[in-house]
Amino acid sequence: MSQIKQFQDLPARRQEQLMAFDRLLTIMDELRDQCPWDRKQTMDTLRHLTIEETYELSDAILEKDKTEIRKELGDIQLHLVFYAKIASETGDFDMADVLNSICDKLISRHPHIYGDAVAETEDQVKANWEQLKLKEGNKSVLGGVPGSLPALVKAMRIQEKARGAGFDWEEKQQVWEKVEEEMKEFKDEFNTDTNEAIDSSRAEGEFGDLLFSLVNYARFIDINPETALERTNKKFIKRFTYLEQQARANGKSLQEMTLAEMDVYWNEAKTI
Repeated sequence: MSQIKQFQDLPARRQEQLMAFDRLLTIMDELRDQCPWDRKQTMDTLRHLTIEETYELSDAILEKDKTEIRKELGDIQLHLVFYAKIASETGDFDMADVLNSICDKLISRHPHIYGDAVAETEDQVKANWEQLKLKEGNKSVLGGVPGSLPALVKAMRIQEKARGAGFDWEEKQQVWEKVEEEMKEFKDEFNTDTNEAIDSSRAEGEFGDLLFSLVNYARFIDINPETALERTNKKFIKRFTYLEQQARANGKSLQEMTLAEMDVYWNEAKTI
């Protein structure tokens, strides 16, 4: 069967999707050839822009703004096409290589779908995934955790991968006991009952242990700690912005107000 025949046999929406992707590839070719800015870009110059676009997508997802999600997905897709275009110019790979590579990996990593393996639960799928990665050459199940990940996200990924290898607590109560243990150790290092000087290095270490154990507990109760903290960040920004607006509306600046006065507006913000 010819490629044209195969395309014609596809559902109409799939044909539209493929045509849209082809349109983007064509535009990328034209921009790379004709636009001074696009022609100048390298993988290195695009890198920080891609990171920025990823965070913008994350914000849109947290806000549940479907219009913005669609927009940001388009921006990221452009970057992916851009990287593949640059690589094609040096003969390293092109978009077909990229897509076929991920397709091959997905098939090989899902033997319970494309092979004879059995995986009835999410945990079994994850365990199989980590074992397959080790067979492919990874020296450690933690080897796939990017070193540049933000610490909170990295802690979550480390714990998930350790769980995939069978190294994990059995009950959430055990994890909570670990949280309480780490809290006590941190409090012992940073004695809140006195004004004595503390060993900052040791206190930092204990605080890190406490955060890691809290991430672990969050994972056990199906809370993403990064998402939880970011939602709290957004909540604080919203309330603090309200506080600033109300202060200005009443001819005051925050520097001139007492904490008691600011608390009035802060508590109002909680009701909005």
